Amino acid sequence: MRERNVSDVRYDLRFTIPRERAAAVTGRATIRFTLTSPRGGLVLDFRGDTTSVDSVTVNGAAARARVVNGHIVLPASSLKAGKNAVSLTFASGNDALNRNDDYLYALFVPDRAATAYPSFDQPSLKGRYTLTLDIPANWSAIANGAEVQRDSTTERLSLTFGETQPIPTYLFTFATGPFSVEQAVRDGRTLTMYHRETDAARVARNREAIFDLHATALRWLEAYTGIAYPFGKFAFLAVPSFQFGGMEHPGAVWYRASSFFLDESATQNQYLGRASLIAHETAHMWFGDLVTMRWFDDVWMKEVFANFFAAKIVQPSFPNVNHDLRFFLAHHPTAYGVDRTEGANPIRQPLENLRNAGSLYGAIIYQKAPIVMRHLERLVGDSAMRIGMRTYLDRYKFANATWPDLVAILDELTPEDLASWSKNWVEQAERPQISATSSNGTVTVTQRDPRAARGLRWTQTVGVALGFGDSVVRVDVDLRSNSASTAVPASSGSSVSSALLWVLPGADALSYAHFILDSASRHALIARAPRIADPIVRATAYLALWESVLSSETPPAEMIGLALRGLETERDELIVQQLLGFVRSAYWRYLPDAERRGLAARIEESLWRELDRADGVSRKAAYWGTIVSVTLTERGTQRLRRVWAKDETVRGLPLSEQQYTALAEALAVRDVADAEEILATEATRITNPDRLARFAFVRPALSRHGVVRDSMFARLTRVEHRGRESWVLDALGYIGHPLRAERAERYVAPGLALVSEIQRTGDIFFPLGWASALLDGHQSPAVADAVSRYLDTNRRLDPRLRGKVLQAADELFRAARIVNGYQLTEEGQGTG
Repeated sequence: MRERNVSDVRYDLRFTIPRERAAAVTGRATIRFTLTSPRGGLVLDFRGDTTSVDSVTVNGAAARARVVNGHIVLPASSLKAGKNAVSLTFASGNDALNRNDDYLYALFVPDRAATAYPSFDQPSLKGRYTLTLDIPANWSAIANGAEVQRDSTTERLSLTFGETQPIPTYLFTFATGPFSVEQAVRDGRTLTMYHRETDAARVARNREAIFDLHATALRWLEAYTGIAYPFGKFAFLAVPSFQFGGMEHPGAVWYRASSFFLDESATQNQYLGRASLIAHETAHMWFGDLVTMRWFDDVWMKEVFANFFAAKIVQPSFPNVNHDLRFFLAHHPTAYGVDRTEGANPIRQPLENLRNAGSLYGAIIYQKAPIVMRHLERLVGDSAMRIGMRTYLDRYKFANATWPDLVAILDELTPEDLASWSKNWVEQAERPQISATSSNGTVTVTQRDPRAARGLRWTQTVGVALGFGDSVVRVDVDLRSNSASTAVPASSGSSVSSALLWVLPGADALSYAHFILDSASRHALIARAPRIADPIVRATAYLALWESVLSSETPPAEMIGLALRGLETERDELIVQQLLGFVRSAYWRYLPDAERRGLAARIEESLWRELDRADGVSRKAAYWGTIVSVTLTERGTQRLRRVWAKDETVRGLPLSEQQYTALAEALAVRDVADAEEILATEATRITNPDRLARFAFVRPALSRHGVVRDSMFARLTRVEHRGRESWVLDALGYIGHPLRAERAERYVAPGLALVSEIQRTGDIFFPLGWASALLDGHQSPAVADAVSRYLDTNRRLDPRLRGKVLQAADELFRAARIVNGYQLTEEGQGTG
């Protein structure tokens, strides 16, 4: 392997970036490295403009390098054992440079560095980088290293950034444009923020919190790991419409601007989300950047530790939040959303080709893996976990490691069989199915594998709640991998005189499974869940009931009724958000149109009433977002229109520019009579050029005219119009909105036909995002059949990509069954 032959890699790169977006970015590279043996030559990776590769010299002499199939092949005759230096000029490809009219930002994860510069583009070959950028004179720039030199003329500016610590190619980056710059000092460290936000009040309102959250995360991680921040400089860029939440380049972190600069009316979840995002990306400085996976089959390791530690880091900043409840609601529902599908995947997946690394990302590594890591921490103990993590970081710092490397370290600190534990939790897909019954004072908890032939057993402790009237008793049941069921005393004692009404397995914030309710418990919880005092038991009950909706056991309208009743008395804002989410999902996805319209007035009246009663801006904002989403009645729509026109205010809720834009878009998709005038006026209200550009892009998708939406979809089928992925997904979602689903059925087959191309040309989350946006508005058997035909006729589709389509289609299949009685036959054909 190349990594065994190459070491001590150093890149000296220079990029010349023209002001004109259409002009090529050109570069010059000198790559120094130590070679064990020149035998057989050496390959550099490069997928930019291969015709531009010129002046290749090796060790000071011209070399007859060949440019073949995305590689530059250096002949053995030009190389030598020991130190070597290769110099060449080239023109970068634009795929990973994210070029806009007046700024760009590089994003090279997982294997896109080679599209921009010649490199050893694999995570196990870390290198030190020195960078020079030649840019327009009025632009600024950010890169991994600290700025060490600048030279300027009237038209151009040259900035040189000092050498970095060893980092993999996907973590090298730079950005340049007319950015605004903010700085602050925290704990003696200078933090620098680059951004394009034009609303000074918006920046001022968020600035100190952003710096404080970074300082808190850095301080916590240094204390936990015993290792000082390893990369010197700390700077970050807020990117408009960034395609990820964030990206952890050391010294130059990228964030999505809308997650940073929150509105006055931001919800508690948005504040928690920002804190978690900052903690996540900061944790990566140790987990992923200091120690990097050897190959992308272990990419989940950096993500699990980032989310696992982020949940711990944010707690002191939000002392009034129930953080166990927050962890449960932030992780379990989303992970279940993949694990219940036919496209479920293991946490750790084999990867044969780095080109397919993007398909490994998703809710399983971001949401399920942190749950599993908490199980591991409980299994080995907090102290052993911390000792193991410190050993791991110290042993592999500035190098690479694998999951078995970490398991071996932890295995020495516990008597548990971690290899067997890992096999079930980390290397296998799906979740156990767990039920609980009570008889004669004993609770029996039974688990089974949804794939009966596999016969797995998962080790975990499961909380079981027993409902005696309005009293709740909870018992913990220890499930081991060698047993299908476990019985324990119910421990109800003499203090409970009422009869047992319901049994709820999974009534804690950590146990993970499809927790199945028996019929009596299901009906009792529908009647009594809002009265459960413990918020974690209450939230787990609501989620178990939602699972019963998806299993066709509880009617969606009944779940909506429960949620509305729950909102009348719910005091925990996290559960308010949970219930509002159930209302939105059941309303749009699982109700027939006639039933939806029949319930609309009741739902709107209930939500407006709760908004008026809600305490605080955050809670009001949660209700407001749901009202904008679900309003269908003429009366409700006209009220929204008055709010948009500023003829009516929402008491206690100051609406931001972005909220008015979202309201204009919601009115347009409902085909109000003056929709075009509303959109035209809204365009004049938007003050930020980046937000205005996004609005202009999605506006055709909002048109009431089907032919305009047809043209918009045709535009999205061309790769040159899919550069701003978040804009594309917004537009696709409007085109296929449930209110326009019938006409949008025509887009499903051609949209699915593009999934493989989107995997090749888009970033890591785009294939799933595209498929989800394409299908989310539908519930008809015709669309379910279209997905089945696509999968049937594309049996050679990459298995991981096939899994993404199945994940995106899961709720479509469930909705078609619930609403229309749709079933798939064994031959994969639908029946309705």
